[in-house]
Amino acid sequence: MSKLGTLGARLHRGEIGYDFVGKRKIWYGISILITITAILGLTVRGLNMGIEFQGGAVFTTPKHMSVSVSQAEKFAEETSGHDAIVQKLGNDSLRIQIAGIDTDKSDQIKEDLAKDLKVDPETLAADLVGPSWGDQIANKAWQGLAIFMVLVVIYLAIAFEWRMAIAALVALIHDITITVGIYALVGFEVTPGTVIGLLTILGYSLYDTVVVFDSLKEQTKDITKQTRYTYSEIADRSINGTLVRSINTTVVALLPVAGLLFIGGGVLGAGMLNDISLSLFVGLAAGAYSSIFIATPLVADLKEREPQMKALKKRVLAKRAAAAAKGESSETPVAEGSYDEEPEDAAPAVVGPRNQPASRNRGRGRPSGKRR
Repeated sequence: MSKLGTLGARLHRGEIGYDFVGKRKIWYGISILITITAILGLTVRGLNMGIEFQGGAVFTTPKHMSVSVSQAEKFAEETSGHDAIVQKLGNDSLRIQIAGIDTDKSDQIKEDLAKDLKVDPETLAADLVGPSWGDQIANKAWQGLAIFMVLVVIYLAIAFEWRMAIAALVALIHDITITVGIYALVGFEVTPGTVIGLLTILGYSLYDTVVVFDSLKEQTKDITKQTRYTYSEIADRSINGTLVRSINTTVVALLPVAGLLFIGGGVLGAGMLNDISLSLFVGLAAGAYSSIFIATPLVADLKEREPQMKALKKRVLAKRAAAAAKGESSETPVAEGSYDEEPEDAAPAVVGPRNQPASRNRGRGRPSGKRR
């Protein structure tokens, strides 16, 4: 077995682990800082909306143009009075995008631009987008996002519980805010491809979160019938048990997206690939982060407020204190298989192979945490 596979197996069995839930205040602080930065970027710089959302025109020149990108950009801005984005295509033609112009002025802009570029106006292809159509696209995008969020909350509340639904919703809003803020800071254009990428990463983030929640639901079944672990500790084991899977899934998903963003958009200059690849790249990374560091710790926070979970925590801590007073090992709270409060036929919490009863000697067997 590979080293990563061995690590994953040991994490799943609970032999090793990292205290994600115990250090949740650190992750909350990091997320708040990143979110504030994203909101500031969105407030100060705003989003660079494409013509699909604010209306405008896209002119495509004939092949083998001798005019440079900077010259074409200057001509377009002088002719239209608006900012222009010019991209050089593979056949040496130019794509000139001018946002915010009225469709009734586009014909005159086309004539003047053709004159400056010294081409026949008939060879200058024009695609026009009206502002009203752009508003409809934006409204539909927001409606789709709202419907998605509502359905997610309903599904998770039914399949799991309302606390997990709230935690998943917070994680999704966290991912959206960071992705949109990065777009504002970088200045990439927001197009329908961006919206598609955004919805895609929300689905991925939700999938990763549900995997952890499913493990948590299984491991906390009949949790109050045992006194070995608190809810937060079992939540931590759930994260560690699915950690390698989450990392593998995220890395595999990020590799092709990174190729689109850095090679396709950066090296090869295919700027239109940036529209969807940046949202995918940032969203996938943020989704994996929020599933591990935000969603599950937040569920643990909400659950630990319940009276039965508070009582369980007191019993667990009391048993550990008693075990420490007897000189027993503190590596694991109690000896394996020891459940003082529950009857003999009670089902222990499902927390992995380490929790399978080995003895009922009430701590008189081998020290807790030691294996033969």
